[in-house]
Amino acid sequence: MKHIALLALISIFFSCSQPVQNPKPTGNYTQRKEVVRPDFRQILDSANVVGSVLVFDPQTNTAYSNDFNRCEVGFLPASTFKIPNSIIALETGVVEDDSTLFKWNGEKRRLPIWEQDLIFMDAFRLSCVPCYQEIARKIGVERMKEYLSKLNYGNMVVDSATIDLFWLEGDSKITMNQQLDFLLRYFKRELPITERTHQIMKRLMLIESNDSWNFSGKTGWAIRNGNNIGWFVGYLEKGNNVYFVVTDIEPNESFNMDFFPKIRTQISMGAFKKLKIID
Repeated sequence: MKHIALLALISIFFSCSQPVQNPKPTGNYTQRKEVVRPDFRQILDSANVVGSVLVFDPQTNTAYSNDFNRCEVGFLPASTFKIPNSIIALETGVVEDDSTLFKWNGEKRRLPIWEQDLIFMDAFRLSCVPCYQEIARKIGVERMKEYLSKLNYGNMVVDSATIDLFWLEGDSKITMNQQLDFLLRYFKRELPITERTHQIMKRLMLIESNDSWNFSGKTGWAIRNGNNIGWFVGYLEKGNNVYFVVTDIEPNESFNMDFFPKIRTQISMGAFKKLKIID
């Protein structure tokens, strides 16, 4: 019995001290049909960037990409982490709803547009890093780890020193396939979250809507060792169908970084156009 108790204590110690690691997507992406699309590369070349675009059509269980190998490479999630961070904030009660107010303390921020009071919806859409750092600190290390494990979100490395930075700096990683898997489970209501949280997230993530389709998602921008990584993760609803997209890019040396914020979304929409999902 003493031996069993000792093993249990050792197991508890290592489970508490290790990073949150969930390397295997839970969906059926390994059984999907994969189609290489060289024309996605043309979109990237025209934008003067390198990387990969991954589009998944669950109606036919078909994935399209110019580079499926890059879909297995892990990168910092950057502001795409605002999706799970928002979910956790709502589930824990740290944030009440999409109109919860975040007061600006008057301190200088990296972007002038963040230097104002913001409701939760605007903090999400304007990608207000200080607002979400405040959220992460209120959630705390233990609850953050607990929910990241429940949500099975990438390989996040979280501790007391990095609780408000781990998605922007350090060793946290998520692959394009893991991003896709998370989006699929969110959309299919397979995440262990309330319907109320799901509905609030749908409102937060909506980018554009017209008579033909709804486009939802989140951008991300990480800088590590001087290298810029740009993300877009999202989905497009058209009629009774839905199509998912994950874009992961890096600018070429001659790229004008003033265009980086918009180019990730434009590339993603460009892939839908190449597939004739939209005009």
